[in-house]
Amino acid sequence: MSYPFRKIEKKWQDFWEKKKIYQAVDFDGRPKQYILIEFPFLSGEGLHIGHVRSYSALDAIARKKRMEGFNVLYPMGWDAFGLPTENFAIKKGVSPSLVVKHNIANFKRQLKSLSFSFDWSREINTSDPNYYKWTQWIFLQFFKHGLAYQAEMPINWCPKCKIGLANEEVVNGKCDYCKNDVEKRNKKQWLLRITKYADRLIDDLAKVDYPDKIKTQQINWIGRSEGTNIKFSIFNSQFSIEVFTTRIDTIFGVTALVLAPEHPLVEKLTTAANKEKVKKYLIAAKKKSELERTEAEKEKTGVFTGSYCVNPANNEKIPIWVGDYVVATYGGGAVMVVPAHDKRDYQFAKKYGLKIQQVIYRSSTSIDEEVFVDYGILVNSGQFNGLKSEEAIKKITEWLEQRKLGRKTIQYKLRDWIFSRQHYWGEPIPIIHCPKCGVAAVSEKDLPVKLPFVKKYQPTQTGESPLAAIKKWVNTKCPQCGGPAKRETDTMPNWAGSSWYYLRYTDPKNKKTFADFQKIEYWTPVDLYNGGMEHTTLHLLYSRFWHKFLYDLKLVPTPEPYAARRSHGMILAEDGQKMSKSRGNTISPDEIIQKFGADSLRMYEMFMGPYDQAISWSNQGVLGIFRFLNRVYNLKFEARNTKSETNSKLEILINRTIKKVSEDLDNLKFNTAVSQLMILVNELEKQESFSQEIYETFLKLLAPFAPHLSEELWQNLKPKTYNLKAIKSIHLEKWPVYNPQLIREEKFELVIQINGKVRDKIEVAAGISEAEAKNLALSREKIKNWLAGKEIQKIIFVPSKLINLVISN
Repeated sequence: MSYPFRKIEKKWQDFWEKKKIYQAVDFDGRPKQYILIEFPFLSGEGLHIGHVRSYSALDAIARKKRMEGFNVLYPMGWDAFGLPTENFAIKKGVSPSLVVKHNIANFKRQLKSLSFSFDWSREINTSDPNYYKWTQWIFLQFFKHGLAYQAEMPINWCPKCKIGLANEEVVNGKCDYCKNDVEKRNKKQWLLRITKYADRLIDDLAKVDYPDKIKTQQINWIGRSEGTNIKFSIFNSQFSIEVFTTRIDTIFGVTALVLAPEHPLVEKLTTAANKEKVKKYLIAAKKKSELERTEAEKEKTGVFTGSYCVNPANNEKIPIWVGDYVVATYGGGAVMVVPAHDKRDYQFAKKYGLKIQQVIYRSSTSIDEEVFVDYGILVNSGQFNGLKSEEAIKKITEWLEQRKLGRKTIQYKLRDWIFSRQHYWGEPIPIIHCPKCGVAAVSEKDLPVKLPFVKKYQPTQTGESPLAAIKKWVNTKCPQCGGPAKRETDTMPNWAGSSWYYLRYTDPKNKKTFADFQKIEYWTPVDLYNGGMEHTTLHLLYSRFWHKFLYDLKLVPTPEPYAARRSHGMILAEDGQKMSKSRGNTISPDEIIQKFGADSLRMYEMFMGPYDQAISWSNQGVLGIFRFLNRVYNLKFEARNTKSETNSKLEILINRTIKKVSEDLDNLKFNTAVSQLMILVNELEKQESFSQEIYETFLKLLAPFAPHLSEELWQNLKPKTYNLKAIKSIHLEKWPVYNPQLIREEKFELVIQINGKVRDKIEVAAGISEAEAKNLALSREKIKNWLAGKEIQKIIFVPSKLINLVISN
């Protein structure tokens, strides 16, 4: 009998919404649990199945935590501002505000059709003035404390979108939105001094539960390096070039210097004979993003300026080159080339005919065959010959400091965050430019600075935001002198609203502050934060930075916003390709829900594979889960209101299932939890009947995965005359607890002998067969060593005791 999922799902969705059973309660006596998923961009008309994977998984955890007695906050909102939404609006030819309104309605309909247990009373929208008032307020705190400033600098510029792009928005030298070539352009930008927090952003990773790969991404992006700054005097010139290196022990092996294309001395150092070559190279470099230029596997290229500098260690004259693999924002925009001790430097030297000088020695090392990059003993290094690299680094640095040619320092790859965008759809930056007073902050009482409605919201030919054309809005009064002034017309990036949204969920209706401190103190830090791997570097870094700044102002109670962070793998098409509209291989959740029901889709996305790995979609897989849920539906006819036998096989299995599902949900091993439920169902189907107690326990375990069906079957256990208004949802029942006495597997220590002598011991399950014992014994490294080159002549197996392998001497 097929279960009527359409009728079931609509009935319980209406019931749960009316009962408001998922609303979190501030300052409740129960222990709190704040579970957070990244809210979606409104850059599409609706959900895709990738959203469903993470939302279903975290929803299962939220439901289990409620049943375990936690006061759960599981909120939802909309990341509505920014370039993704604006580009979608341009593509559709409608106002971004209308896109947001339409897409929120559709997203919300889809989310409710899947019955995610969000607390909709806390819904937020980053493009709502009641929300972005506080985004602007936080920006003003940055400004007032000297952490927001303006500077002219080279940025990635898309001439087609007519907008500045962040590094992450440039792929292979092209705009990630329109695929047009990107160029470098100098523009005045607003920046936030994230670099001031670089050390804390690294050091405080020790305080949080993040996977190592996420921590590594954060650390690598910040790029903290301890090393030495060295001055290289330019030959026949008053100028010098500062270079940062972590390997000052190789200074005597430096045979060239390479400058970033943006280095201010490039033009001055380029000789007439090399001007055309350098100019051509610089034009090509401007089309590449910083990420492309610094890619580890990229071949180093360069062009000779015609000028030379002096190696301060040995006074040798060395050539100065320009190379696009060097960036202006790290190490002073210059690097030293040590071909004998860096693989890519070696290839660079071979390519351009540079001198190769070995200065670190390791016996049997040949530069022509192998580039030696590790630490060793110094050679060809004057007075420092014979020192180990570690000691030489210290002594050479001290020697350079005494001669005022160098100093010990720390450098970071991280640069200050470019925070302004020359587009329309974003939070107006609350700054006023006065010809008399200069840059002034908008008065806090005048927040929010509302984004005005414009007919022409597309990027402009001038490189300015469309807001610059709205004279009535731009022209205003200076908050300091009252004289005529102009508003800032750049807007904030889409990262702004998402850098603090988790705090607003704790107090979304507050009109006096961004959130009440006591409510923040009650709910934060977020206990579990889940999102895509693509956001584990920048979004995570930015929101941690904002939180630390607010912590310094004593506006939040913890130094870190998220206690734990996890990421999910991507869902690929059935052929293993990435899903995209251009390939025509996307799948709408609506189609799957209509055909198989919400529970089938939710459960399949948890079952399809390890949660943190990319997995290909399978229509047959969804069908398999749908059939499984039909089997579950038909189990209701087998349950009996009787007690099962004590310590029966079924009772042991149900307790093992409680343990397995509970632990797997806590560890985000959703696929193996579903597998365990399938094992239990297989066993239940073999029974002529089973107790209602076991059946009720099974339904509670099923509830986080298939909320509609489990609720329906749970209520079917009640008397036929039950009142729908008075019933208690299964999702508010107590989560099952296993009996440890019923899940103990009897084990014994199997002794492994060779010719009657004990050679190994291993704990195994009782009842192990001779064949199993033999295979296990032969897989042990100790036994392999004893059996090397020997032939087993006989096996003596004593059940529950030992196995003896008899071999020839």
